Amino acid sequence: MVLSAVKAVVFDLDGTLVDSALDFASMCDDIGWPRGSALLEQLALVEDAAEHQRITQIICHHEMQGAKYASWMPGARECLQRLNELKMPLAILTRNMRSATQLTIERLKIPVQRVITREDCAAKPDPEGLLLLANELKLPVQNMLYVGDYIYDLQAASNAGMPSCLYLNEYNTHFSAHASWTFHHFDELTAALML
Repeated sequence: MVLSAVKAVVFDLDGTLVDSALDFASMCDDIGWPRGSALLEQLALVEDAAEHQRITQIICHHEMQGAKYASWMPGARECLQRLNELKMPLAILTRNMRSATQLTIERLKIPVQRVITREDCAAKPDPEGLLLLANELKLPVQNMLYVGDYIYDLQAASNAGMPSCLYLNEYNTHFSAHASWTFHHFDELTAALML
């Protein structure tokens, strides 16, 4: 894929720009759900108000803990700094809640112009957040790139008609076929966007 047509880049947060060490298996254990459950989708099906509140509090606790300990992925800070120097619009679209996202951004001083969380739009893989950003930037989706580490990221981009980029790790290589482009280190993404 030629990345020279990219005029704006949108990033996922956890597992992409930062390592927040979120343990989704532990989160499921604390809730009492099978490991691997799609948390937000399962939560939406909980009708009992007290149970909904209990589960929400567990998820929020884990997300805030992750935000407190989040650290940059190798090369991610330098990539964003370089793209900012090129005046390329940068945004974050995450399934995380706003307060945890803001804490991570403030702690690590992540230099993006726009942040969209699950309180702002339908959660990925719904394309609403990406389409919202394209509309705000007045850019065709084909000239934007969504960078993430999970299948929901790639599906959201596909559903929006936007190219996607998979940040590879030891657990996600089987998603590669769904991505427009893949990379192992942010230096590769930086170099590709410089062309």
